[in-house]
Amino acid sequence: MSKLNVTIKDGIANVEVNNPPVNILTIDLINELNTFILSLKGNRDIKAVVFKSSHESFFLAHLDLNIINGTPGGQAASIEFSHMISNIKSMQQLSIAVVDGVARGGGNEFVMACDLAYGTENSAFAQPELFINIPTGGQGAVQFARRMGKNKALQALLTGVDYTAQQAEALNIITQFVPKSDLESFLNLLLTTIKNWELRDIVMYKEIVATSISDEEAGAELELRYFLERAKEQKTQTIIAAFLKHGGQTEREAKDIQGIFIDTANELSD
Repeated sequence: MSKLNVTIKDGIANVEVNNPPVNILTIDLINELNTFILSLKGNRDIKAVVFKSSHESFFLAHLDLNIINGTPGGQAASIEFSHMISNIKSMQQLSIAVVDGVARGGGNEFVMACDLAYGTENSAFAQPELFINIPTGGQGAVQFARRMGKNKALQALLTGVDYTAQQAEALNIITQFVPKSDLESFLNLLLTTIKNWELRDIVMYKEIVATSISDEEAGAELELRYFLERAKEQKTQTIIAAFLKHGGQTEREAKDIQGIFIDTANELSD
């Protein structure tokens, strides 16, 4: 791959996008992203994928405007972009966008396709497609509607204005604003926790959350089914026994539950 720099360590894949001059979503980049994402299917060793950019000003600029030409080739490339958005959303692994630059149009749609997204003070998010006479093409309007509601979504789509990371967090475009000075420590803490889980743990909660958003009752049923299945596992009983041994269900929980978790994990890793 010439436009993606992929490094894998401790169950975390770091993917740095490098598509000069400004990280446009060209068909070559779209194909590389699709190839990489689809290659993870069935991979239980990788728990999370962190997407970053090598460009100092852009995360992902937008879809290549040369694709938007109405020709069969252009239409096919646009469909591949839509497939890429769907492929990200379908990943078993936790997908995380770390945005330290501009993400407009298809770039913003990429961010919203990820499970988690964090933006620094250098980031900007927008869907300005109407200024070139097209609607969003990677579920941007759909996601704005679901995340913001009717009035805020219409305002965002009809004005195409940039949102800062703080505004994007408030509008639920991203998960959280993180100052750049805190970004490395924040991600290390997040990923240290995530890499301890099995892939099935991530898949389980992704399924419960997705089902609950569309149907609360179905989500509750799915959650209970997972709960009852996990309760029967020997792994669950072993962890509970160690947790109780180290102060679970005692006064220690009030002030030091994380310490109990750590002691429990240390015992089980011996």
